[in-house]
Amino acid sequence: MALTRRQFLTLMGGSAAGAVLFQACGVPEEELIVQSPLEMPEDLVTGLDNWYATLCHQCPTSEGVVVRVMEGRAKKIEGNLDYPINRGRHSVRCEAALQDLYHPDRIRGPLLRVGDRGSDQFEEISWTDAIGRLTYQLQRLKDSGNQSAMVTVTNPLGGHLGMVVERFVSRFGGRHLPYEPLERTTLRAAIKQVFKQDVMPDFDIENAGYILSFGADFLNTWVSPVRYGRGYGQFRQGDRQRGTLVHVDSRFSMTGANADEWLHVNPGWEGVLALSMAQVIISEGLGDTAAAEALTGGDRNHLDRFAPEMVATKISSAIEAGAMARKIRRVATEFTRHGPSLAIGGGSAAAHTNGLSNLVAIYSLNYLVGSVGRPGGITFNPKPALDDLPSSAATASFADWRRLSEAMGQGQVQALMVRGADPWHGLPDSVGFKDAIFDVPFIFSFSGFMDDTTSMSDLILPEHNQLEDWGSDVPDPGPGYQVVGFQQPAVRPFLEDRGVHLGTKGFADILLTVSQGLGLNLGLAGDTFRDVLEDGALHLFQKNRGSVKAADFPSFWNGVLQRGGWWDTTARSAEPPALPDALPIAPEPVFDTQDDARYPFHLVPFASTSLGDGRGAHLPWLQATPDPITTATWQTWVEINHRTAEDMGVVEGDVVRLVSQYGAVEALVYPHPGMPPDVVSVPIGQGHRAGGRYAEGRGSNVLSILAPLEDETTGALAWAATRVAVEKTGRWIRLPKFENSVSEFPVDEGGHVVQITRHDT
Repeated sequence: MALTRRQFLTLMGGSAAGAVLFQACGVPEEELIVQSPLEMPEDLVTGLDNWYATLCHQCPTSEGVVVRVMEGRAKKIEGNLDYPINRGRHSVRCEAALQDLYHPDRIRGPLLRVGDRGSDQFEEISWTDAIGRLTYQLQRLKDSGNQSAMVTVTNPLGGHLGMVVERFVSRFGGRHLPYEPLERTTLRAAIKQVFKQDVMPDFDIENAGYILSFGADFLNTWVSPVRYGRGYGQFRQGDRQRGTLVHVDSRFSMTGANADEWLHVNPGWEGVLALSMAQVIISEGLGDTAAAEALTGGDRNHLDRFAPEMVATKISSAIEAGAMARKIRRVATEFTRHGPSLAIGGGSAAAHTNGLSNLVAIYSLNYLVGSVGRPGGITFNPKPALDDLPSSAATASFADWRRLSEAMGQGQVQALMVRGADPWHGLPDSVGFKDAIFDVPFIFSFSGFMDDTTSMSDLILPEHNQLEDWGSDVPDPGPGYQVVGFQQPAVRPFLEDRGVHLGTKGFADILLTVSQGLGLNLGLAGDTFRDVLEDGALHLFQKNRGSVKAADFPSFWNGVLQRGGWWDTTARSAEPPALPDALPIAPEPVFDTQDDARYPFHLVPFASTSLGDGRGAHLPWLQATPDPITTATWQTWVEINHRTAEDMGVVEGDVVRLVSQYGAVEALVYPHPGMPPDVVSVPIGQGHRAGGRYAEGRGSNVLSILAPLEDETTGALAWAATRVAVEKTGRWIRLPKFENSVSEFPVDEGGHVVQITRHDT
């Protein structure tokens, strides 16, 4: 299609959206095979940019993005205005995907270990040799009838890649173990128990009038923060009455800072607080009568033991008990009268030995206010548009990892294949994974960077960067209707100039090649991953509905790539909300020790805005991204109540040792007026033994000292149930912060915090 100059300027318009249209209207096919050399000839410099719609996988929930490309180089990433999950917004992690693409520490080809395991001695080999070695070792297991000794470890995978991995592992006879450090096992189990749904629902934040959030830092890192943040903007600033947010948490989080009211609760008691609110609603006849009957089993006195005055001393300190009881009654009443109301829970509320009971009590509150299956409340997601795609990414519990570590130590795991996961860094030392890994004969990593687990591997087959590879995703959670996102290469593989024998390859294509060598029939269309994706798109084309329609499949395929995916806003869940089961009597939380004198502080780790669970530690843009509350960067800090810090004689930058029964780590003190006196909070993500020049030897890994406690029902790691002591080391290091040396609290000559009054300012 020829373009006039006027049409060209109209379509471009200086915006990413216009440039996506330009890509559909005549960008030469050869443009995709241009790769900018270091010194570019003048006749190759056009000064024109092209934008390609694709997916970003830097966050747990993929976001739709468009990538600005000039002369074959990716220059900028923006949110895709079309994509239903983020609607043009995107996170700082998406921006950092460019650094991931052009990172100097990328593994530039297959590597074979030549020294002792953990010695970091590798030599480069060809792809033919690498795939041959992998195929040979798997064939040996197959010939011996010991296929179950092969374990594949990945990050939680959805879309077509999840389908390929599941088919490869199942047809071979091995075991697939998805890994996430702060797992959502308990959250998924609670959704299943409360709503009878296997798929995560959508929380209609933008249309809610009142939100109760228990431990879920949804404005920062929890589940799908970009989507929730966009909804929160409508919740606060939309063309209607401003919504009210009440956040219940044991630490002062980003969501707590933005809330109208932050209710401090002792760690692990979030479920009891939710039951106390339910008792107020039911006893005063404020909620839905049918739901109240179902939740109490017809016994109105079922929850009397959770009356606010009865439980306030456990939920908070004895001094604050009276005020807390009044707050519970007031918030419970507001929750029923200022709807649509929405109660969500997760994060630290789920990270206890009673985590499932906590979340069941929290999510059951939605029935009492009639917000289940309605706008402004809980919206159920339908099954995927393609039957062969998993409805949600599979996960494994901490109990599964503990059993795997035991099996590794007993020689029951002969081959460990790792992709997109770093259990060496993320699992507590008490599990024994680090010792057991030396008992596995063959470890294969598909990482493009030398992370902690990859550094212990025998063979490394580096995969493409996400901007170089094909893929798809079914968002989890979705927006309430069917969505299939498609990922296309925005640039040619950066390392392809090293020839066909070196460089990187797509993970799915590696598995497809190995499956052919093993004689496995995966039942997939075509020999490449792109063929698999096109076959999935063909099935969408045959449905003749949704956001992309065309007269023929090639046009449909181009349209899907232009928009970044396919979705059908009319394809929604038709299942009516089920009546809830009776509320459980929440058990009290169990901590790793009752020795409050030796271990006086509750340790509450949290995922940082930038590094997440640690997978972004190798990117300097993310290392330099300030924490939204403390503005700290590049280091591991510990948030301590400022009065407690004063009593201990420590100031900002003092190096302290956090000691649990299972180890010790060091961190820099950050006095924090929002922290409860008996709680310390530490960001996760630092403390890597490998990972490149920006990650290695930086900060501490707080996950390593956690107690091996599990939720009593789901087996999930109770990562907020560890108690620690804080010991001074006598050392001081300036804490890197966005505002550099400006003190957050003015102090007098004696080093005591000066209380600012209106008169002082």
